Amino acid sequence: MLVWERPEPPERPTPAPLSRDGIVRAAIRLADADGLDAVSLRKVATALDVGPMRLYGYIDSKEELLDLMVDAVYAEIRPSGDGWREVLRSHAEATRRAVHQHEWLADLLGGRPQLGPNALANGEIVLAALGGVDVDAVMPVAGAVNAYVTGAVRREIAERRAERATGMDQQRWQASRGPYLVRTLATGRYPALERVVRDAAHHDADETFRIGLDCLLDGIAARIAQ
Repeated sequence: MLVWERPEPPERPTPAPLSRDGIVRAAIRLADADGLDAVSLRKVATALDVGPMRLYGYIDSKEELLDLMVDAVYAEIRPSGDGWREVLRSHAEATRRAVHQHEWLADLLGGRPQLGPNALANGEIVLAALGGVDVDAVMPVAGAVNAYVTGAVRREIAERRAERATGMDQQRWQASRGPYLVRTLATGRYPALERVVRDAAHHDADETFRIGLDCLLDGIAARIAQ
């Protein structure tokens, strides 16, 4: 029986009452503060001031705990809008906001489908919005948007982590590599790259995400119109 179907142990009077939700919230606080390396059943038990064995009545493994953490964050992702395009955009933007708030989520997206109740409710909204699309195209369309969002937010979180690790933000890092890039482009071996570096607008992360998402949604619209 999966954790979503398994009942919690009956309540009993204790100095430190437990619940599955309380365990998950404690784990999320640890992950928000120090990343997924800070999450283990022992560390969560310490944060809750209980013995680790008490947690096993509620959760069988760290893998179950991570699934529950992801599903808890899915409750914060509420797609809305009229029509498939608005709903897919809302879903993408809400997922990005959730990852910015819970950086560790970027490491857990993109694998096998999440089967928790909040994730399923999220998926139901998205798939219902695609109800007018050919049924064989629904999952590829939803998957394409999910893949774009996952790739985009992982790149953004990787940049955040690089800034913390090096002490240099993106602008300072680019400035430190500028002389090398100028010398390299001056060789004439990379004319297309030189044109983009020299002439193209350099968008911030928000604008880059929006433009990329627009390109994807435009392509989906053209495909559906066929």
